[in-house]
Amino acid sequence: MNVITNWDEVPLFDSEEAEAAFWADATVDLRLMESSVASATEGTESVTISLRMDPRMLARIKRLARSRYLNYQSMIKQWLSERLEQELRQR
Repeated sequence: MNVITNWDEVPLFDSEEAEAAFWADATVDLRLMESSVASATEGTESVTISLRMDPRMLARIKRLARSRYLNYQSMIKQWLSERLEQELRQR
């Protein structure tokens, strides 16, 4: 089992199959996970928003999040954050 001690060790994946194959042989070091969660919540304010979404899409998102052992709202925030960074890099 490969233990990930730095997020830079996680590659960008071309497909879900490639990601699944990577994580089948890798795990995140507990200290890295704890530091990521702590840094994400320290000193940040959050604002509640409402977002209308097709119920079928939401069901698919929840199913995907469950398969990754994630809260679906956290997964959506992660996706938005990743996309925002991608968009800003392309400028």
